[in-house]
Amino acid sequence: MKFSHPDFLVKINENCIKCKRCISECSFQVFTWEKDKVKIAHEKCVACHRCTVYCPAGAIAVVKFPAEYKENYLWAQEIIKDIWKQADTGGKILTGTGNDRPYPVLWDKILLDASQVTNPSIDPLREPMELRTYLGKKPEKLEFWCNKNGEVKLTTVMEPQIKLETPIIFAGMSYGAVSLNVHLILAKAAQELGTLMNTGEGGLPAELLPYKDNIVVQCASGRFGVSLEYLNSCAAVEIKIGQGAKPGIGGHLPGEKVTEDISRTRMIPSGTDAISPAPHHDIYSIEDLKQLIYAIKEATRYKKPVGVKIAAVHNVAAIASGVVRAGADIITIDGFRAGTGAAPKVIRDHVGIPIEIALAQVDEQLRREGIRHMASIIASGGIRNSADIIKAIALGADAVAIGTAALIALGCHLCQKCYTGLCPWGITTQKPELINRLDVNEGVLRVTNLVKAWNLEIKEILGALGINSIESLRGNRERLRGIDLDEVYLDVLGIKPAGR
Repeated sequence: MKFSHPDFLVKINENCIKCKRCISECSFQVFTWEKDKVKIAHEKCVACHRCTVYCPAGAIAVVKFPAEYKENYLWAQEIIKDIWKQADTGGKILTGTGNDRPYPVLWDKILLDASQVTNPSIDPLREPMELRTYLGKKPEKLEFWCNKNGEVKLTTVMEPQIKLETPIIFAGMSYGAVSLNVHLILAKAAQELGTLMNTGEGGLPAELLPYKDNIVVQCASGRFGVSLEYLNSCAAVEIKIGQGAKPGIGGHLPGEKVTEDISRTRMIPSGTDAISPAPHHDIYSIEDLKQLIYAIKEATRYKKPVGVKIAAVHNVAAIASGVVRAGADIITIDGFRAGTGAAPKVIRDHVGIPIEIALAQVDEQLRREGIRHMASIIASGGIRNSADIIKAIALGADAVAIGTAALIALGCHLCQKCYTGLCPWGITTQKPELINRLDVNEGVLRVTNLVKAWNLEIKEILGALGINSIESLRGNRERLRGIDLDEVYLDVLGIKPAGR
């Protein structure tokens, strides 16, 4: 016996022309044909809205199931339904995408301060605005040599740097969690935009090799696909220690999603679960991490920056300091609103801290220790728009990574069923008939349009701040003000309240 009702109710009105398009479009098999009409299995609906978008008659609507529960602040409807599900199955509840609980979104409680008279604003339509930034370790100072003819030469040895034409990169999403078409779209978009895409921990598909100069490859705990060739087929290497959506635990790609192509890329048998352990089994200290960082630098002949990705947790500033001192050139901090292909719901909803707090604390700690120049910072996890990007950079980031936003641009409706492999939009699936629904050329256009639009807005905001370079904004918290934040939050973020 099941006590729970469906989450959604699917309604078909009298405009239905019985074309059966809904049946062919729904990968969750909500619709079937029976006795000359469409039959609906409401309990299978995940509100992906594929049917509503593609119904030629506009005859379909998806609404929340109209069930009212007795009000109870402690035992909310969601908690009761979760208990029923676990009583039915005896298993943990999985979910995808990011944390959707109503925690405060601190980006929305931070305002930007504008320039007017003494420090006038800049017209971005008539003045050059510089969005270019560089990722990698910077020297403490620059030294030059000048000969008697006045020729100047830089004598400081520079560590490898990655030039970005925009402070936006694409976050790590593994081949397996997302389809090959998603990887192709992000790689092509990164090349066109002059930025980077991260492969995630699923290895590097051969189809991405033409875009290797715009790719970051990951070395995660499962070491899927990691080889000497892999480490040298990229612009940078990232060691993944933690993930914002599930700090402290590993990854799991179900065997039904491990196709022949994925098994070849990850170097594992097809049809078997791809399990990443929670820790790297050769890293149990900062000293161990240092050994791996320098092993990768040796393998890449010191030509590529090596980054480390950590999840945002309460002691993230101390962790980041150790990571930088271990030799990381780039550090990615992933907040608790980050997306994922699959995570236990309880972990996603209750473990970790917001990226806003983690970023501010890491930047402050590194500056206090005098090592901020030794690594670039990438902020990730819940970046939704250009305003979030500007605020992240003012809090101390060199760049931001977007994942969920890019998938939404490709059609993701956040149904949070990524782990099923049934994504009707062709994004988080390995079924050929579903993958083919995602057109690569159209996807590249949509993602590049999104980033270009954000770039225009970033330039507008920079102009309003009286700044003509994104690097001039980095760590400039004087341009931020908090609203509806108490003294504790203001202190942790290192910003002033609005009006001061």
